[in-house]
Amino acid sequence: MRIRASRRRAVVFLVLGICLVALAAAFNVGWIVLNWREGALLGLGLLFFPLIVAGLVLNTIFLVREIRRNEQHNAFINAVTHELKTPVASIRLYLETLQSRAVEPAKQQEFYRIMLADSERLLSTVEQILRAGRAGHAQRAIEQHRLPLPDLVRESAAIVTSRYDLAPGAITCAVAPEAERAVVAGDAGEMRAAIVNLFDNAVKYSAPGVVSVQAALSGSDPFYWTLRITDQGRGIERGQLKAIFKRFYRVPILHANPSAQVTGTGLGLFIVRSVVRRHGGRVFASSQGPGLGATFTVQLPRPTA
Repeated sequence: MRIRASRRRAVVFLVLGICLVALAAAFNVGWIVLNWREGALLGLGLLFFPLIVAGLVLNTIFLVREIRRNEQHNAFINAVTHELKTPVASIRLYLETLQSRAVEPAKQQEFYRIMLADSERLLSTVEQILRAGRAGHAQRAIEQHRLPLPDLVRESAAIVTSRYDLAPGAITCAVAPEAERAVVAGDAGEMRAAIVNLFDNAVKYSAPGVVSVQAALSGSDPFYWTLRITDQGRGIERGQLKAIFKRFYRVPILHANPSAQVTGTGLGLFIVRSVVRRHGGRVFASSQGPGLGATFTVQLPRPTA
């Protein structure tokens, strides 16, 4: 409801700006017609008229952008509230159950496993928010270590497989022979977080009940190691391929099925782009369209001797 109200306000401001521009144009043209003999005044009118119109247009654009930014912030707050509240409520429920009545040992172990998974999810959300805050400081120095890229890719795939309890073959990693000893220079924690976010995003947007994610690491480029992560999920419209890397941005669901809404904070791909850029690389997405899956390509520079 808040998002709809914000959109209505955006439409109101946009219509108001257009009306003001049209009114200014009408008054100015009318004034010029009535006072065409006054050369000096006509020159001043022709000078100030574009400035007034430009000011009104810029003011309208600024208002619309601010409203959209507020919409994104509200959506982020709602998403974070949900991501934090759900595991906390789940942990509390199981703790109350364990406290209020006797539970069989096998059931206790199941409860402990679920609570550990919920606490891991809670910690992951908190770390995501903190990492996004650090990502905003582009000048922040990073620790430089030589990192084995194939190991990072396989570790990240294992983390996401365990997080979502996926089948063993749901995520596959193919490393080209020339990339088996691929090394990049950077911070291990940040690089792992970026690759995990790519796998996490691919799993979240995969087709319901079917997760098939392929990761391919190659070294065909003489200056970069190239990692491609491909899913068979919902795909991305061409106009959103760049926007998905913005902070708080989430791909809109085009139908009203509530179960189709993907949970998340809208920070994952923003963190990916920030980490990759700080490490001297580049990342971009490609897709054939909605329903045809997507491919995320990360290129990281080969370290010099």
